Amino acid sequence: MSPSAPLLPKEDTREAALFFVVCALCFLASFAGLVARSAYAAADTWADQVTGEITIRVRGDEAAAVRAREIANASPGIDTARLISRSEAEALLAPWLGSSGLPEDIPIPFLIAASATRDAPAVADIIDRRLKEEGLDAIVDEHSVWSSDLRQSTNAAGLAALGAVGLLIATAVAVIAFATHAALLARRDIVEVLHLTGARDGFISSLFEQRFLMLGVRAGATGALLALATAAFMLFLVKQSQDQVWLLPQLSLSLTDGLILGVTPLLAGFAAMISARVTVMQSLSEMV
Repeated sequence: MSPSAPLLPKEDTREAALFFVVCALCFLASFAGLVARSAYAAADTWADQVTGEITIRVRGDEAAAVRAREIANASPGIDTARLISRSEAEALLAPWLGSSGLPEDIPIPFLIAASATRDAPAVADIIDRRLKEEGLDAIVDEHSVWSSDLRQSTNAAGLAALGAVGLLIATAVAVIAFATHAALLARRDIVEVLHLTGARDGFISSLFEQRFLMLGVRAGATGALLALATAAFMLFLVKQSQDQVWLLPQLSLSLTDGLILGVTPLLAGFAAMISARVTVMQSLSEMV
């Protein structure tokens, strides 16, 4: 070995399996984290979109619908209230009934779309009471009721997703540590030679710590980038179907996404480094 040659080879084919394991686990952990974050963001977006929205279904003739709209517009806290035409109503039903529309002889209740200010107190109850006082056959639907149910459901699903992510991260760290330990056992002869030549324990340990730290960081970064690319590709494929794409969250690299992708390689490198240190120091203690 020449004087300038490194104590550890720059490339070692035995590390390929460890790189693959770390990369795969970091991919799964990053992808699960991105999915959980997107689910929370989508739920917040859906809830915000329906907050303050009210739909009034009026049975009767057009005059009754016009009167119901006037009552809604005159109610406190209402910004706007407008009648929805039959063509608009059929467009809303198109995802379930198809683009052919409904036969003309099938009656559709008149629909009124109203928007209320966010701080309007019990505006739906006020409108409902006034409609009944006018003797109108109408049903008032406040969308915030649905948003509350949606938030509760998504919070429960989100907690389950976060639990799964946490379990996956813990598993990834444990497997990375085990794989690093196994890889280092194959280099026990190098540790013994360095120890017999008088190298200090801290120096020997630092050689392997730095090597496996960089291996973990590279593998973790590769897995995180693959997770980001996979998430973007899947969202692209779904949006190409043009089927209820408004339900999906928009792809945008938020601060939280960047944090997930950035922490993944650091966590993988740290796990590999700590495992390398523990394994080397344990081997050195047995040589004393």
